[in-house]
Amino acid sequence: MEFDLPLIWASIIAFAVLTYVLLDGFDLGVGILFPFFRKGEERDYAMNTVAPVWDGNETWLVMGGGGLFAVFPLAYAVVLPALYAPITLMLLGLIFRGVAFEYRWRSGPSQGLWDLAFTVGSITAAFCQGIALGALIQGIPVADRAYAGGWWHWLSPFSLLTGVAVVVGYTLLGATWLVMKTNGPVRERAHRFAWLTAAGTLVLIGIVSLWTPFLDPIFMARWFVFPQILYVVPVPLLVAAAAFVLFRGLKKNNDSQPFLAAQALFILSYLGLGISFFPYIVPPTVTIREAAAPDESLLFLLVGAAVLIPLILAYTTYAYWVFRGKVDPSEGYH
Repeated sequence: MEFDLPLIWASIIAFAVLTYVLLDGFDLGVGILFPFFRKGEERDYAMNTVAPVWDGNETWLVMGGGGLFAVFPLAYAVVLPALYAPITLMLLGLIFRGVAFEYRWRSGPSQGLWDLAFTVGSITAAFCQGIALGALIQGIPVADRAYAGGWWHWLSPFSLLTGVAVVVGYTLLGATWLVMKTNGPVRERAHRFAWLTAAGTLVLIGIVSLWTPFLDPIFMARWFVFPQILYVVPVPLLVAAAAFVLFRGLKKNNDSQPFLAAQALFILSYLGLGISFFPYIVPPTVTIREAAAPDESLLFLLVGAAVLIPLILAYTTYAYWVFRGKVDPSEGYH
């Protein structure tokens, strides 16, 4: 039996990126919401909900980026030069945000500056991830197996829109996470923001979804040409169902239902991207197979991935299990 190694690796990297979005998305969202909580106990309480897991969440970003470099070197060589600016800003945002986790507890009078670094780093990282996504969707020019665009090709009205959409979406994840993990004033304020960001996220999903097919004939054919439309129409129907569950959970003041429904919205949006992209890894020019390393390298790396990925999943699951339930405001970082 012969395995399609490029397709297997594309699935692994897609899984790593989706897992990163689902996990790091909510703790970036907590950072975005941070200024709306009162200084002192409320901010400490909000941060303590993500303090045990935030660094583990970013493991998946490293795996996605490192996997792209090792397994799809052509895609890496095209995408990195095209997105130098937003990727660099994203990494700087994540660095400042990570340092703020440790320093704000020990900085005394300058804690406000580290709170600002936490918020700005979170917004920057989320916005740049959205811009990078938008630039990838709108197409990266390639000539002779190399990036053929300019320094500012990534910047467009569409990429700015997707940047805002990711910020709002991550804020929704953060708000619903806090609804699930906290009590008292923090939960009440997060609940109000969950209503606002849920509406904003759905509006932005709709705008991006309607705009995307007009960016490339391939996307249009996937979503609006018969009979292909029959295969993809369940996706928007499931988005509507997830939105119903989300708003119903918020109305009933349920703890976990809104968070799970918000995660479902991201999974379905990601599935929609997969439908639009396949079989391209850099649409609309570089396919998965064209970008892949030799099969010998893919097989060698797959052996390592078969060991490491279950280990990462195991310790991630264990961490969330240990810190399940509501967070005690009297415990955590001090």
